[in-house]
Amino acid sequence: MTAPLEPAASAEGPRPAVVAPSTNGTRRRPTGPNPSGGLPRALVMLLGIAAAVIAVTGIKAIAWLVGPVFLALIIVIAASPVQRWLRARGWPGWVATLALVLVIYVGLLALALVLLISIGQLATVLPQYTDQFNALLASVEHTLAGFGIGQAQIQAATKSVSPSSVIGAVGGVVSGVSGIATVVVLILALLIFFIADAATFGTRLDSIASERPHIVRALDSFASGTRSYLVVTTVFGLIVAVLDGVALEIMGVPLAVLWAVLAFITNYIPNIGFIFGLIPPAVLALLTGGWQLLVAVILVYCVLNLVIQSLIQPRFIGNSVGLSATVTFVTLLFWAWVLGPLGALLAIPLTLLAKALLVDVDPRARWADALLRSSADDPAEADPDPDPDPDPDPDPVSTATADEPPTAEATGQHRALS
Repeated sequence: MTAPLEPAASAEGPRPAVVAPSTNGTRRRPTGPNPSGGLPRALVMLLGIAAAVIAVTGIKAIAWLVGPVFLALIIVIAASPVQRWLRARGWPGWVATLALVLVIYVGLLALALVLLISIGQLATVLPQYTDQFNALLASVEHTLAGFGIGQAQIQAATKSVSPSSVIGAVGGVVSGVSGIATVVVLILALLIFFIADAATFGTRLDSIASERPHIVRALDSFASGTRSYLVVTTVFGLIVAVLDGVALEIMGVPLAVLWAVLAFITNYIPNIGFIFGLIPPAVLALLTGGWQLLVAVILVYCVLNLVIQSLIQPRFIGNSVGLSATVTFVTLLFWAWVLGPLGALLAIPLTLLAKALLVDVDPRARWADALLRSSADDPAEADPDPDPDPDPDPDPVSTATADEPPTAEATGQHRALS
């Protein structure tokens, strides 16, 4: 008796995965190969890290383009409610767009004009304090000698300190801020195209809302979070700028308006922005009124800026954008390294955009949102997802019941939501 021959493999390829029956009348998932390719999780993570490194390296290489473009985008997002408000009042579309362009242009040009005038005044004032700086340097050398430090060590420590170096350092800080204003002026042409597209962007999102609801919700969350952050930061920035300007004017520090504008701009740098706004007026106060005025300026900035920017403002920002204080500080360092000064100013909006594109668009990445948000409470519990994603099964047949095959309507719905 011959043994029965096993059936030969089909020439058309491997057999489809066998669906094992279950006791409750439904079919189990296929026991065949993993549809995703069966890559180990560790390898997937390594590939993701490598892709992230390549992407960050590319962004850093074209920071001269990414920074201004994103700044223009943030400006349009902040001002777009004006355009919608005008259109809701019955204004024609082209009139609302033109009004938005004028609002943005007037605001940016006014800021640039104040900075240019103040920097011109600074270039005139600083050389007048050369004698005071030399006297201050001699006093420091005398004090160090009184502590028994040798003349050679004193000269080695102070040889790199000169009036020109201090003036250059202060000028470098201010020119960095003015450079941002210059970039804004250079991208005014780009703003026109962004504003024109903003008029129809809501309609474009509506066209994909039925197929990609999570993408629409993620982009809406990014836009609303960015506006909330800008409103909170601008309000606190104006408060800090007015208080700093008034205090510096009372204490007799020159160019109080410039330092108030600098305090307003550096307020957009989370947590540590007031330090960059403190250095120039503190140095000028030292040259103007000595150590007493320097200490007074530092105390005023610490009381006003440290309390408002580092203690009160982060609570409002955390509630408005949903990012923890640790994430805010780490992303500040990261974006400042990638994009330079513009990255420091736009750290929060950039983080919100990255979170929207990498976390919020994928419901399976809710664990990452739990690590990033400022509150331990899950917002999904208060606002459950009305349209959860279907089971990402590539074969609808495998999830259908044994007695009820999938209909064409169910298959079409699955395809639409995938």
